[in-house]
Amino acid sequence: MPVLHFSLPDGQRVGVDVRQLLNAGFAGRSQDNVAEHVAELVAMGIPAPTKTPCLYPIAPFLAVQSGEVYAQHGRTSGEAEWAIVITRDEVLLTVACDHTDRDLEVHGVAWSKQAAPDMLGRQAWRLSDVADRIDDLTLTAWVRNGEWTEIQSGTCGELLPPEYWIDVLHAQKLYAPGTVLLSGTIPMKKGVDQFADAWRVELGDPLTGRTISTEYHVRLLPDPIA
Repeated sequence: MPVLHFSLPDGQRVGVDVRQLLNAGFAGRSQDNVAEHVAELVAMGIPAPTKTPCLYPIAPFLAVQSGEVYAQHGRTSGEAEWAIVITRDEVLLTVACDHTDRDLEVHGVAWSKQAAPDMLGRQAWRLSDVADRIDDLTLTAWVRNGEWTEIQSGTCGELLPPEYWIDVLHAQKLYAPGTVLLSGTIPMKKGVDQFADAWRVELGDPLTGRTISTEYHVRLLPDPIA
């Protein structure tokens, strides 16, 4: 199983053996907006979920802290998200980018999420330290197609909060040390090419000015040798 390492603001280092990885989907705070988004996806040929929000179990080895993602073709892209990480003593909050195979997505969202990793930051905050202002935390993503361009910008208040998912984990008997859960994402800006050669995502705290970021390059694999 993968081991993730996080640096906390007080200098403490925390290691976590990832035993369970979960990706939230269609997890906007406004489910009316989610319904509109689902209709857009259906028009693109992507299967609609039977209900929202969703929670997709993902292979734990797909939780990584790396500067590179390897892709088999040019139609993969990330999504700006937060992630909660459950340790033996507390819950941590960090930034994440759910890299997804968009060609495979039309055959099944769960399949597409298994085809690429979840990239997580190397820093984290204690959830208890920011829980009273979670809605004010910012999520921003940039893509690089020659130059860096902002593709997502919003706040965590647009998404269902960590407390919602913690309650779900308890109800489903999934709350345990080593569980990592990604939040789902905020809308992408229209007209920005998501199929980029690099992604950068930042989680920001306007009160303290602190930020946590993850950045990685997308490397295309060579054609199969036959």
